[in-house]
Amino acid sequence: MNPKHHDIDRLCVDTIRTLSMDAVEAAGSGHPGTPMALAPVVYTLWQRFMRYDPADPLWPGRDRFVLSAGHASMLIYSVLHLAAVKDVASDGRVGERPAVSLDDIKQFRQLESRCAGHPEFGLTTGVETTTGPLGQGVATSVGMAIAGRWTAAQFDRPGFEMFGYDVIALAGDGDVMEGISYEAASLAGHLKLSNLCWIYDSNDITIEGNTDITFTEDVTARFEACGWRVGHVSDANDLDALEAALDEFRRTDDRPTLIIVKSHIAYGAPNKQDSSSAHGAALGEKEVRLTKRAYGWPEDSQFLIPDGVMEHFASGPGARGRELSEDWRSRFKSYRAEHSDLADAFVRMRGRKLPAGWDRDLKTYEPGSKGVATRTASSDVLNQLGERIPWILGGSADLAPSNKSLLTFEGAGELTAETPGGRNIRFGVREHSMFAIANGLTLSGLRGYGATYLVFSDYARPAIRLAALMGLPTIHIFTHDSISVGEDGPTHQPIEQLASLRAMPDLIVLRPADANETVDAWRVVMALRDEPVALVLSRQNLPVIDCDRCAAPQVGRGAYILADCVGTPDVILIGTGSEVALCVTAHDRLVDDGVASRVVSMPSWELFERQAPAYRDAVLPPEVRARVTVEAGAVFGWERYAGPTGEIIGMRGFGESAPADDLTQKFGFTVEGVLAAARRQIRL
Repeated sequence: MNPKHHDIDRLCVDTIRTLSMDAVEAAGSGHPGTPMALAPVVYTLWQRFMRYDPADPLWPGRDRFVLSAGHASMLIYSVLHLAAVKDVASDGRVGERPAVSLDDIKQFRQLESRCAGHPEFGLTTGVETTTGPLGQGVATSVGMAIAGRWTAAQFDRPGFEMFGYDVIALAGDGDVMEGISYEAASLAGHLKLSNLCWIYDSNDITIEGNTDITFTEDVTARFEACGWRVGHVSDANDLDALEAALDEFRRTDDRPTLIIVKSHIAYGAPNKQDSSSAHGAALGEKEVRLTKRAYGWPEDSQFLIPDGVMEHFASGPGARGRELSEDWRSRFKSYRAEHSDLADAFVRMRGRKLPAGWDRDLKTYEPGSKGVATRTASSDVLNQLGERIPWILGGSADLAPSNKSLLTFEGAGELTAETPGGRNIRFGVREHSMFAIANGLTLSGLRGYGATYLVFSDYARPAIRLAALMGLPTIHIFTHDSISVGEDGPTHQPIEQLASLRAMPDLIVLRPADANETVDAWRVVMALRDEPVALVLSRQNLPVIDCDRCAAPQVGRGAYILADCVGTPDVILIGTGSEVALCVTAHDRLVDDGVASRVVSMPSWELFERQAPAYRDAVLPPEVRARVTVEAGAVFGWERYAGPTGEIIGMRGFGESAPADDLTQKFGFTVEGVLAAARRQIRL
């Protein structure tokens, strides 16, 4: 059955609209307004513009579409269904099942549906990144665009210009208001990312009402000041104007593009051009019927896909994408014949596989009086790994000399507008967008990393959380990990950050005790394929633990016996990071006094909890109740390892501005403090 008086374009657009209305109505929740208003935009983008093969959704040469306005998720679910995008299994194989079936759409926002309330990477094939928190999608798209240019710079060769791609993100007023979007846009303009386009739906509506109550800035002027080319489409329903604006984006080779599109939310019903209620709620049966009548649609129809709609999509993105992807794969065979090493590296990178010998002969450190800061050891091993694994790249939020996060080996280079194949990204003071951009790098097959002080992980939390939610092995390097920051004071001294990061599901937190544990921590980091990591490092020099007297590092086990006694210990000292050395010295003193003492280094709670119960009980025997935990951070959570009667040495308030030695004395992070706590435990 076909609605009357529709040309094929209008028929397809209205199909997207009515699928969105029906899905939201069936769910009883969701946002129908924006999908209805922007259906022409997404239709034009997929039908006329994007290089995308629905039969091969992970084809490397595809353009990336990011729905940053994730509340409009029915837009992407509708087009994934209508374009007949195939599902890709966890092993990377393309199956026959559709990525989004009509039954999936009917289960919009329901338990275990592929059509979640906001698009989720890994749940639904065709969703390039998880969006929802406003601004995250556009910021992540900057990382994808950087990765596209970097990949082309690294792998393209004369006659084989085939590894770049364009990134198109659809943003709303909320995305543009969020501060992260300014950070990301500023860096994108600085880097002249001409393969990046944001389409800004300027509909003048947010949940609270018209945007003029909060948002009256000149968006065009803002983006032009950031170095973007800005285009305008005065009516979202003008398909030809949309196509012309997208074509102009593709012709622009010296800056990113913003296309400002004017739309009317919940467009459709007679005399109803605007509705803030439709932004976040179902329209209601009466309004749905009126809207369908305005479209010339059967009023009683549900989830109707008229004859010819899917065939039209098949003749557009289906046929065009198939031709493009087949041509790409044909050329890749020739490329592999002429540039086998590069081709093998590209395939390995995309599969998250490491080169042979990647961790061979990593630097080791000998005990000495001076000690080594774990940030310094991290820098050493990062550079060794960077030479061996060419797709590691990232940078710091204007703190590279302090974080020691630069890749300094010969040929690493700076990533700039003129040198897009460099390995060092200067993010500037932009912590929030830095880690979202790093997620974009990692989503594109690279190993992205960012670095800042641990206390500023709070600025980066939404992006870290999304990395964990998506299962991305993004690397988060955090230095200046305790009150030993010293004179910079409590604004720069992290207290609750370790506990906060440990509370996040699916994030691995590593706080190594010395230089050699840091090297071993990097082995763990690089072996991760579907989990992010927070690597927490010291500013100050730490003693290098003597492996001839103590155990070799076993970071991969999360916790291990570093120094021990014969038989069952009288007391167990448990530490992380810089405090482990205090435990070792206290242990030596206890042994001299005839006390059976054990030291457990616990660089990662998460990895320790994954070990078999027998191993955990061997490290921390349940019958040994005399325990002392030592960490220069919040005490929150340590009761699980201290036990009901153990003593926790940690921070119960904020720090102070003073030299580091004075602070460690005041707050009890001393050998004497550990000894006193151990003796109290033994007397219990």
